Amino acid sequence: MDIRQLNYFIAVAEERHFGRAAKRLHMAQPPLSQQIRQLEEQLGVRLLNRTTRRVDLTTAGELLLDRGRQIVNDMETLKADVYQVGKGATGVLRVGFSGSATYGVMPQIARLAKQMLPGLSLALHGEMLTPSMEAGLRDGTLDAALLRPPVASQDIDYRVVDQEPLVLAVPSFSALAEDKPVAMHELQDQDFISYAPESVLYRITSDLCRQAGFQPRITQVVGETSTMLAFVAAGGGVAVMPSRVRAFQLDGVAYREIDNAPPVELAVAWLRGHRSALLHNFLDVVVAATAPGHDPLPKDERFSPS
Repeated sequence: MDIRQLNYFIAVAEERHFGRAAKRLHMAQPPLSQQIRQLEEQLGVRLLNRTTRRVDLTTAGELLLDRGRQIVNDMETLKADVYQVGKGATGVLRVGFSGSATYGVMPQIARLAKQMLPGLSLALHGEMLTPSMEAGLRDGTLDAALLRPPVASQDIDYRVVDQEPLVLAVPSFSALAEDKPVAMHELQDQDFISYAPESVLYRITSDLCRQAGFQPRITQVVGETSTMLAFVAAGGGVAVMPSRVRAFQLDGVAYREIDNAPPVELAVAWLRGHRSALLHNFLDVVVAATAPGHDPLPKDERFSPS
């Protein structure tokens, strides 16, 4: 018994008439009758009681009709699911992202992904540093990452999707909270709160301070953006951060522009050679979400992991 014979039987059983079933199936009646006889021979039971006017189901036929409908429906659902997965329209994608992206582009990406890929489920891993995300991409625990380049591993490809200026988070009660840009040399006597030394922003902060003629006095190292801002609010020091973190409003924290500070980049990264259709579609979502007003890239212009 195959799915084709099952569909033939269901049509006859529902129509209770070979002629109407043949018309429904767009085939001649004799081949249909032959297929039903072959099915009965294969199963070794009579499925239909035939008369000149109608067809009735035997007990075995009623069971086959009931179970057969389920099988056909399951087959159609399976075909649709396989197609959706193959086209990258559904599935689970594990995405890591930096702490500051939590308050910037990640909500936009998640919102747009829900619209463009309603069958996509995002497993988000936030507050990660670039080295940790690189490790996750290499060991397969992450499928994609929103990180701060550069990356150290040659096994990872990435594309810069956003640039943003740096700002200084300061205690709102400090003299630095005055509404004007801050020059780095003004921070020589300040305590700094920073991410871990292996982070990109740690290196950027240290470079800016050295260029201004001093070594930063880093008194607190934290792993999460929210914790960093809590220390700032408590008067524990200042912190150099990407400007999108302004979306996180916390009592006791003020944000100030930094004179002549270079922009910091955000990139979407993936493991080289990862050719999942789901990943490709997610990359299109990232491009669209980080370039407001632009449509997703045409198929022939999409960037492909390779």
